Amino acid sequence: MEILLGIDVGTTSLKAGLFSPDGNCLGIEREEYQLDTPSVEKAQFDTHLYWETCVRTVKALIKRTEIDANAISALAVSSQGETLITLDDRGEPIYPAIVWLDNRADKQAKRLSRQFQPQVYQRTGIAEIIPTWTACKVLWLKENEPSIFQKTAKFLLVQDYLIYRLSGRFASDGSISCTTLYFDIAQKAWWSEMLEAIGITEDQLPGICDPGSIIGTVQENAAHELGLSMKTKIVNGGMDQAVGAIGAGNIQAGIISETTGAAMAIQVTVDRSDIDPRKSIPVYVHSVPNRFLLVPVCPTAGMAFKWFRDQFAEIEIQQAVKQHQDSFDLLTMLAASAPAGCDGLLMLPHLMGAFSPETNPNARGTFIGFTLRHTRAHFARAVMEGVAFMLKRNLEYIERAGIPIQEIICSGGGSRSRLWNQMKASVCNKPVVVLENEEAALLGDVILAGTAAKIFTSIQDGCQKMVTQQERFEVNEEKDAYLQPYENYCKLDEMLSEFFIDVYSVTKK
Repeated sequence: MEILLGIDVGTTSLKAGLFSPDGNCLGIEREEYQLDTPSVEKAQFDTHLYWETCVRTVKALIKRTEIDANAISALAVSSQGETLITLDDRGEPIYPAIVWLDNRADKQAKRLSRQFQPQVYQRTGIAEIIPTWTACKVLWLKENEPSIFQKTAKFLLVQDYLIYRLSGRFASDGSISCTTLYFDIAQKAWWSEMLEAIGITEDQLPGICDPGSIIGTVQENAAHELGLSMKTKIVNGGMDQAVGAIGAGNIQAGIISETTGAAMAIQVTVDRSDIDPRKSIPVYVHSVPNRFLLVPVCPTAGMAFKWFRDQFAEIEIQQAVKQHQDSFDLLTMLAASAPAGCDGLLMLPHLMGAFSPETNPNARGTFIGFTLRHTRAHFARAVMEGVAFMLKRNLEYIERAGIPIQEIICSGGGSRSRLWNQMKASVCNKPVVVLENEEAALLGDVILAGTAAKIFTSIQDGCQKMVTQQERFEVNEEKDAYLQPYENYCKLDEMLSEFFIDVYSVTKK
């Protein structure tokens, strides 16, 4: 039996999964890591740790499942987008990876916006130039770390780096590169004018392949480290949002899916990149040929809930260890004891700025409306409700673009929470469908790997064999309890927008 391996590198964890071609999950391993945040606007990570975490995770997966490495026909890699990795001429990392959440390049973003803004959306699908995009980070590096910039032989993204470590080749694709700000989504090539503006050349970037291409096979040293066969084919999956859409069966126009992991992202498959007449919703390159994705993104969703757990849920963390339970499950049980609407407590989950539907890198997380009667349960639930309200705001923008929404397919770690799924259904007034395997990015990876290896005749064939819906959450009677809190959330977000800019943009160093 041929086995398929998926590797997905997220913002705060790396996951690997083994699947058989009939959709049976043979095992998943996951390892969390902590970002380095030396200041409010900075988020970075030791580049070496991406590979070291990958090695540990894959080795542990193979050991636990007792799968013969020779049976793994192909593997695919996906990752977060935008995170900048710099390598010297020996292929060694020379600076911490500047993670996509990082907002240090604010000045560079504003300068590039003045220079390029009228044509950016048509060229890249990016509605507004903000520090998130890789080009801004490259320009920051050039101006603030000139010695590092001069030594950099290759500017890569996280997927590119793992592909390099696995195969020895520098290869990328439009799906992972579309949010760099220097990839032309219409021409499927690097945007030369932007490269010139930030001071780099195409030679310093990986070659462009189609998503789902076979890049090569596992090179000898990587095979030894990971415990893989040198015959295993390596496939580039693409950005985690695009690959996750495939894993949710979202491969045709009109399907809506949502992933709540560290961030929250909504995926809307479309046939054209110019479908939004207001040019306000980000357009990504899908990992499905000749398709695009509208992808509103909210930087801290599950990450906001994790932050709350780490800072205020030591009781649940200790109890989980003693009782061999999941601390998030215990925290969700606590949140369920508070009423819908949290007795007036609201939370804005902007812990690393806001992105969709309005962009504000200076936005901050906010709790408001608490009194002496409020408990930890209220605060825990307020985080979950804040993410659900953020989802609804973005869905409203999508509907204004003329795209009807009948239901929402939910995946990611957040979809394990029945409370959160029901909350999203009632807040958004849309049924929520949950997949049998919530790790949609891993599932999308193996569908792409299986298609490239000719195990599936097409991506659609792979989805039909591997994607299964598990449960459907209908809108319930709590929907009315969320109407006023949602209205208050929107008012609060609008009222504080200028405050965030006036106060927190000044604190940047």
